Amino acid sequence: MTIVAKETIEVIAQSIGINNLSPDVALALAPDVEYRMREIMQEAIKCMRHSKRTKLTTDDVDGALNLRNVEPIYGFASGGPLQFKKAIGHRDLFYLDDKDVDFREVIEAPLPKAPLDTALVCHWLAIEGIQPAIPENAPVEVIAAPADGKSYEQKDGPPVEIKLPVKHILSRELQLYFDKITELALSRSDTVLFKQALLSLATDSGLHPLVPYFTYFIADEVSRGLNDYSLLFALMRVVWSLLQNPHIHIEPYLHQLMPSVVTCLVARRVGNRSTDNHWELRDFTANLSAAICKRFGHVYSSLQTRLTRTLLNTILDPRRALTQQYGAIQGLAALGPNVVRLLILPNLRPYLQLLEPETLFETQRNGMKRHEAWRVYGALLCAAGQSIYDRLKIFPPLPSSLPHAVWRTNRKVITTDPNKRKASMELLEHESPHKKTENDGPPAVMSTDSSSSHLQGETLVPAPTSDSDAGPSSSEQTTKDSGSGSRSGRDKSNGQVLKMSTILNQVWKDDLNSGHLLVSLFEQFGENILTFIPSPEMALFL
Repeated sequence: MTIVAKETIEVIAQSIGINNLSPDVALALAPDVEYRMREIMQEAIKCMRHSKRTKLTTDDVDGALNLRNVEPIYGFASGGPLQFKKAIGHRDLFYLDDKDVDFREVIEAPLPKAPLDTALVCHWLAIEGIQPAIPENAPVEVIAAPADGKSYEQKDGPPVEIKLPVKHILSRELQLYFDKITELALSRSDTVLFKQALLSLATDSGLHPLVPYFTYFIADEVSRGLNDYSLLFALMRVVWSLLQNPHIHIEPYLHQLMPSVVTCLVARRVGNRSTDNHWELRDFTANLSAAICKRFGHVYSSLQTRLTRTLLNTILDPRRALTQQYGAIQGLAALGPNVVRLLILPNLRPYLQLLEPETLFETQRNGMKRHEAWRVYGALLCAAGQSIYDRLKIFPPLPSSLPHAVWRTNRKVITTDPNKRKASMELLEHESPHKKTENDGPPAVMSTDSSSSHLQGETLVPAPTSDSDAGPSSSEQTTKDSGSGSRSGRDKSNGQVLKMSTILNQVWKDDLNSGHLLVSLFEQFGENILTFIPSPEMALFL
């Protein structure tokens, strides 16, 4: 039984001009028409599901017809539902109520606007802080909130949803606090009050709203005040205090702080070259950058990688000044001995060859540059020394030679002459067993420990007991106790020997690379490198 009636097939045949279709043919065509309809609807449902929709549209039917290589039906769109009307005089006949369209009205009607394709357009939001007056940007009247509270009404153009900027409101106390800190950093960084301010920055809670203002202040002052040594040092101390404060979430602002820190570390000129101690500033900044990497390296995995790449490029670039290379060396050394071993030591020999002419009076007449070269040499020496010291520090401490083992027991140690002992044994053979027991007690027990070889002429004999009538069972028990003590001493001695062997194997295994490294550093720095090696390790190598 098909859902398509025979009469439906006859009506469709009449609509295409077939008026004499027999009932038997219509009845045979009905199941095939149902099959084709089901096939098209299944494909249309697939198109609907792939489009992530739950409502079937005429576009889905057109897609199904295209998949079956059937010409789609023209004239239907998905704008709205189709309006069907029931034919008068027919029970199951419906038709679409089509409107009659006058061609004159269609011709004289204005053309609609062409639809716009989806596109991505780039435009400037602001140029050097000034917003350009282009259609893509919102008018200035909209961005600036009106004083009278009236809303701006857009007159023409497409509707645009505009979100007003959110104001960052600071309390009066925080504003005064920020102004005071910045004033002390700019002009009074050598006073006791500034030290108290740094302590406040490192401990006080409730300062998180001021973090973006401090980061902007530091970045702006560093970019403008590279010639002011005291200002740069004060700014770096402010950064250090902010990092020490446990109540401040400073991770989102590291991308603004790191350029300022790296600038103070590897800038060509920091303060006055001859009078200011910019070396101290670079040392402090190196420790600051290492602290940042150690604290936030697990949050930003590329932080230390990018920093080390920047510092290494500074060292390997011969066009960089010696002050810049000094800061880069100190920065890498502050990151740890492993960084020095991987990045500095492989390039140490060619670098020292290029640095040596700068340290000699014959080739470098400028005293300032010679001083800078010796500072770089000292930084390399300290970095290499710390690396070899850390390498040698992994050696386990070698235990000293063990003294002769002495048993703690209730027996006495008697020193006798061997010949005298032999004579006494001959006398004992002629005595009765009962008399032997009375004189000597249980039989003597000799130590089987390895240390017994050092005790020449010494024998362990039982101590005299108060009960002179001890029988053979007491003697056997004493012998068993002595044997167990001997075995425990022997196991302890074997364990100590194995431990010593393991330690020595590990020492000699790790000593191979360390020995080569020490020899290489000795060739480069001479006896100066030996000051970084502790005495036990030096004795091991010598």
